[in-house]
Amino acid sequence: MDRKELELYLNDLLQAPRFRDYCPNGLQVQGRETVSHIVTGVTASLALVEAAIDARADAILVHHGYFWNGEDARIVGQKHARLKAILAHDVNLFAYHLPLDAHPELGNNAQLGALLGIDPKGRFGDDELGWIGELPQPTTLAAFAETVSARLERAPLVIGDLDRPVRTVGWCTGGAQGWFDAAVAAGVDVYLSGEASEQTTHLARESGVAYIGAGHHATERGGVRALGNHLAERFGVRHTFIDIPNPV
Repeated sequence: MDRKELELYLNDLLQAPRFRDYCPNGLQVQGRETVSHIVTGVTASLALVEAAIDARADAILVHHGYFWNGEDARIVGQKHARLKAILAHDVNLFAYHLPLDAHPELGNNAQLGALLGIDPKGRFGDDELGWIGELPQPTTLAAFAETVSARLERAPLVIGDLDRPVRTVGWCTGGAQGWFDAAVAAGVDVYLSGEASEQTTHLARESGVAYIGAGHHATERGGVRALGNHLAERFGVRHTFIDIPNPV
């Protein structure tokens, strides 16, 4: 398909213009005009870029791209190495951050909720990026944490009484531990995100609401993979998801 056609479709599908984000969403690095093979991954690290080049991809589609607010604008060091590789091989780089978190079907939160068997019931937070839902039946924090570990193939950080009953879950993938207060106010039994900060422990202990830190990378693999599969089905392009392991 044509690069411009792909860009316009993705911007419309993910409603990219409506988000005030920390980085530019959409086509970040221009490459060849025709796209027949798309590689997806969580972050446009040098390892992913090199793997995509080895796979002869025409485009790389990620959740974490480049040009973040406040970063050094100079093209030096690792930024130079990444961009040099992309430009030398004429590969397109597309990145969607908050728009990919928010999409109601293909987004990171939607995909994580489906993976964990949570029935969505509502939203909270800025741009309604936080999700609230219910488990099919009440369980314990320990049992739910075991489900998270098995589905994400990663042992999570769990803060709270392992024997406490849980049914209502709040979640937001990635580095959304700052929304724990909002989740507590929304009345959830447990809040799940990717990371934890020092104050997260105190809030969990004092509020009585459990917290699960399931991994920034692990919680954000679903959206970009689902988006790539969607593009392959709709446009007949080849899609390859490449997971670069990350313990964080």
